[in-house]
Amino acid sequence: MVVNVHLAGFQGFFLTFLGPAFLRELYEATLVDPSGIGFVAVNDKRICGFVTGTAQPSGFYRRLLKHRWWRFAFASIFPILRRPSIIPRISRAFQMPEKASKKTGRGTLMSIAVLPEMKGKGIGNELVNAFLAEASKQGLKQIDLTTDQFNNDDVNAFYQRLGFRYEGQFTTPEGRAMIEYVIDVY
Repeated sequence: MVVNVHLAGFQGFFLTFLGPAFLRELYEATLVDPSGIGFVAVNDKRICGFVTGTAQPSGFYRRLLKHRWWRFAFASIFPILRRPSIIPRISRAFQMPEKASKKTGRGTLMSIAVLPEMKGKGIGNELVNAFLAEASKQGLKQIDLTTDQFNNDDVNAFYQRLGFRYEGQFTTPEGRAMIEYVIDVY
C-alpha cells in the first residue's frame, strides 16, 4: 500500500504526522483527479515504491478540496485534536493553489518514496522515468519539484543525477529551507 511506503519513507514529516487516513485520502484524490499522474513499483507482490504528481499544478488543490473537502476535513480531525497548533499549517497547505506553478506546459512531481530496505536498487530512477514519460505523453514540457535543502544530500544528489536543475529556493513559514528543481521533458 502506498500509505505504508510513505510512512516508512517520510518519518518525521508533517504529512506523516497527519496519519494514514489523511495520506490515503491525499493519494487517492491525486489519482482520481484528471491531471493526476501516479505509478507504483512492486516487488514480491507488495508495493515498494511510488511516485505521484499532477499535469496541472495550478488549481490542483482547489479541485481536490472542491470534490473531497469533507473527506479531508474528517481525515484531519484526529491529528488536529492531538496537536491543535497545526491548524494554520493545514490551512496554508490547502492554499497551495495560489503558489503552484502557473507556467504553461509544466507539471509537478509531488511525492516519491521507496521503502528504506529497497533503496539503491534503481526503483526511484524507474519511477521518475515512468513519471516523466507519462508527462511527455500528456504534452508537458517541464516537471518541477521541491525538496528539503539541508540534511537531504542523498535526495538532492538523486534529483541532480536524473537531470533536474536548480531553479530556486525558499523557506517555509515553519523554517524549512526548500530547493526547487525543474527538468525538461522530451
